[in-house]
Amino acid sequence: MNDNVMIERLPLFPLSSPALPGGRLALRLFEARYLDMISECMRNDRGFGICLIRRGGEAGEPALPYGTGTEVRIIDWDGQPDGLLGITVEGVHKIRVHELAVEHNQLVVGRVERLPPEPAEPVPERFAPLVQILGQLLRQLEGIIQYDEPRWDDAAWVGGRLTELLPLNDRVRQYLIELDNPTARLEELRQALK
Repeated sequence: MNDNVMIERLPLFPLSSPALPGGRLALRLFEARYLDMISECMRNDRGFGICLIRRGGEAGEPALPYGTGTEVRIIDWDGQPDGLLGITVEGVHKIRVHELAVEHNQLVVGRVERLPPEPAEPVPERFAPLVQILGQLLRQLEGIIQYDEPRWDDAAWVGGRLTELLPLNDRVRQYLIELDNPTARLEELRQALK
């Protein structure tokens, strides 16, 4: 590990749904450990990490997350009619988890490194069908997740949203999250859809 890398403590939320930078995810929370985490994040204007689950489940015993995920920030919240807390988060930075610990309340906490942003690249013409598929998916999700300014010409944004929304195997999805080349991610997604 590079001596210049900044490592910080970040609460983690292992999920079966991924988030990538620029992506939005709607969550409904009921477990005390996550309600406490959200309260602390809102009070201190901090984010938390979302990593795909490597082993375990979303509820109950702490799940083991994969080592690369995304730091997210809460952009909206409301009480649900069923008494649960609903939040919407947006991905900010990809993170690499170096160490894990489980706190007394069963919250998973990691020592994480923020990864550099992916390069800005236009979507090559050969991936136009992927942009069309993403448009159809986002229309189906209107009212659940909305993007004020979709970035249809940004390869990282398009590939990130497809990685989040397509029904992919978790190992494939994690591989796509770990890629740091937006065009390579689009190529992998095109192959996965064949």
